[in-house]
Amino acid sequence: MSQVRAPITIANSGAVWRPGTPTDSKAYGRALLALAEADPRIVCLGADLTGPTETDLFRDRIPDRFFNIGIAEANLMCVASGMARSGDIPFVNTFGVFATRRSFDQVTLQIAYPRANVKLVGFMPGLTSPGGPTHQATDDIALMRALPGMVVVEPACATHVAPLLAQLVAHDGPAYMRIKRGDLPKLFTAESLPPLGKAQIVRPGRDGWIIASGVMVTLALEALDALAEQGIQAGLVNVTSPKPLDTDLVRSLAAEGKPLLVAENHSIVGGLGSAVAEVIAEAGIATRFARLGVDDVFAEGAGAPYLFQTYGLSPAAITRRFAALARPG
Repeated sequence: MSQVRAPITIANSGAVWRPGTPTDSKAYGRALLALAEADPRIVCLGADLTGPTETDLFRDRIPDRFFNIGIAEANLMCVASGMARSGDIPFVNTFGVFATRRSFDQVTLQIAYPRANVKLVGFMPGLTSPGGPTHQATDDIALMRALPGMVVVEPACATHVAPLLAQLVAHDGPAYMRIKRGDLPKLFTAESLPPLGKAQIVRPGRDGWIIASGVMVTLALEALDALAEQGIQAGLVNVTSPKPLDTDLVRSLAAEGKPLLVAENHSIVGGLGSAVAEVIAEAGIATRFARLGVDDVFAEGAGAPYLFQTYGLSPAAITRRFAALARPG
């Protein structure tokens, strides 16, 4: 019988995490519907992925503000831009790879360039998709982060989804949210979500910091257990907002001179790890630093547990990488 791990108390969250924590499979769909019922400017657009993007709830409740453009993502972005210029707040829902890579030119020129108030929502980020390179958005943060004025966010927790969407509605401008499809863990209280551009210190650490986003926060929490068994007390930071990044916190953590490991469900090229490295380098701070993510490769298609194990994103991989940083040589 496997040993039951002791719970980890989450700082400033009012919650306790342990393996088997409750999940929510429709956090986004319910949150978007609730916002739309309170704000008639919100419209919902899709590309023939209504069920997989949880927008069937919106379609069934507010059908006159639901628009299925079909498998035509480039046109989808142009329609959303036009609706935004007419005063609507379009939420565009599809898989992350289609919202970014497939329609990048239209997102750039029709949404980012005119600063259209469009909210892009990309499901199945990184290796959470079993579909191989055609469906794995391992470069979406890099693409969206490069666009001037584009906000990029990723919730780690089901209870952060609703307040994060409210922040995006309050933000007048383009934004991209990547979000795991299906079950999201309930890790924190809704009140613990920081403002856009700020990160959440989940747990302080004596021996350095793991900076994570999205699904990697849950995996990093598992790694904290394993590191503690080795006598290593790592802290954990949840970055909900890769852009704008909490640069003040990054500089503060780096200035401690302790190891920093960025764990992301994304290519190590151009994502959260790159953003953190840029801040540290420009500040002229010397510290032990590493990025853990998808190496410069295309991943194969398979189930998420296999992919995370194969490409080095598992809790065990996080544990090994941080331990090597904390105890070099």
